[in-house]
Amino acid sequence: MVQLSRDLDCQYKAAFVLAHKLREAMAQEVHTGEVLADHVEIDGAYFGGHIRPANAKADRVDRRKKEHQTGKRRVVVAMREREGRTLPFVTMSEAEGVALANENVDRMATISADEASHWDLLHAGWNVARVNHSEIYSDHGKHTNMVESYFSRLRRMVEGQHHHVSPQYLYQYANHAAWLEDNRRTDNGTLAKIVVSNAMSAPVSRQWKGYWQR
Repeated sequence: MVQLSRDLDCQYKAAFVLAHKLREAMAQEVHTGEVLADHVEIDGAYFGGHIRPANAKADRVDRRKKEHQTGKRRVVVAMREREGRTLPFVTMSEAEGVALANENVDRMATISADEASHWDLLHAGWNVARVNHSEIYSDHGKHTNMVESYFSRLRRMVEGQHHHVSPQYLYQYANHAAWLEDNRRTDNGTLAKIVVSNAMSAPVSRQWKGYWQR
């Protein structure tokens, strides 16, 4: 039984590492270093850090307060070109997306964002189209539907397929979902060839090298 347990543990580690190495290969296409242009949508979505409420109502706490948080909640900030690339980042707060936009969005681009107050700073550098989601989701071209589509895919991946994702690996799944979203019209056979080709040309993984010794 001990040997069987060890064998299963090795098989799990092998599958875990292989999957993440393939996600690293996908990330090479997602994070190319090229800035986003034309019309870019930006938004953030929270993942992880769920606090299960106590059974008895008298024992329950206000889960919104910082002292009752787990510290595992993260935000995926995504910028997406309409008819183009999706670029995700994992941060502690959605407001960090402003600095990320400064680094990754062309100054001649138009940015679409919702009415969250931290996006007000975007007006200093870009032509910004805002949409108030409490009133309307799309207003004559003003919307963030493309980036919301990405978040829908990522949330289905995290909650529907994997059920739990560690905060330290969330960026891997965010890149995976971005790659799938950007290649959604490509057939499965071609996708397999692309990811294998990327994996074969990728350098030695600094993240996963020596994983077996940990």
